[in-house]
Amino acid sequence: MANSKFNTGMRVVHRYLGFFLAGIMCIYSLSGIIMVFRNTDFLKIEKQIEQELAPQLGAEALGRELRMRGFKATEETDQMIRFESGTYNKETGVAQYTRKQLPTILDKFEHMHKATSDRPLFFLNVFFGVSLFFFSISSFWMFMPKTKIFRKGLYFTLGGIILAVIMVLV
Repeated sequence: MANSKFNTGMRVVHRYLGFFLAGIMCIYSLSGIIMVFRNTDFLKIEKQIEQELAPQLGAEALGRELRMRGFKATEETDQMIRFESGTYNKETGVAQYTRKQLPTILDKFEHMHKATSDRPLFFLNVFFGVSLFFFSISSFWMFMPKTKIFRKGLYFTLGGIILAVIMVLV
């Protein structure tokens, strides 16, 4: 009798937690897919940026200030530094360049997905991760162990584990 109550309890928590987290699961799945293509221009839009920096920066310092990975000056004169996506006026300190960014909402999704412990709502990310772990474990209580559907589910579980190991090792 106690085992039956436990099984029922697992199903109830699985069901309502699943309904509660449906929205955030959609966001995480979309942002995860988008993050796969973060090294491409997929869904990115060009944005013109004008930024005032300290005057007389060198090329290396300019790359650090602009926070551009792989920054490389294509031409440098006494007054100007040209780089792939823009220019920097050494006398005025004004940098004008183009940056490709995701649309605002998708950018926010991606930043939420990559949250670290220094973000104010990081505990919600931890809660979500623990909830996903619970979903993966509690799914085994959705069907009685002696049923055909449960045994078939174990085969799918084995296939999923094998696929996960292959993905980790590749």
